[in-house]
Amino acid sequence: MSGPSLRQKHAHHAIHQGGLSGAITKTDEVEELLAAREFEVARQAADHLIEYWETRVLSHADAEEEDFYKEVVEQNPHLSETVVKLTRDHDLLRIIAKDIKQMLNDEGLTPEVLQQFHALLVINAIHSRDEERLLLGEPTI
Repeated sequence: MSGPSLRQKHAHHAIHQGGLSGAITKTDEVEELLAAREFEVARQAADHLIEYWETRVLSHADAEEEDFYKEVVEQNPHLSETVVKLTRDHDLLRIIAKDIKQMLNDEGLTPEVLQQFHALLVINAIHSRDEERLLLGEPTI
């Protein structure tokens, strides 16, 4: 059984907003460090940023899939396809995060890595908006 914060729209929204705002702040920090030509510190900040995505955002996605999504489908079987699509969003976030880690390891902090960090932000924002609207929104008649 998932915790009540996953089932309550306002609490779930707060989790999403907190995760996204932290990721935006940390992404901005990496870019500011690069602009200041603090390359070594920027690389460390990028490592912390990918760790943040894993421990904050992707761990939330894991929790949703383990309990919340199953509960939603059990209670509303017509939402099964929606849950599949939302799970795919999580998969995309995981794929991009894995790619970023590999790119950082192989090539260091490149413009392509920054593009991928921005892709995470965009996908996560769209996903959260859709999830809240489709799974936690007001029931339609």
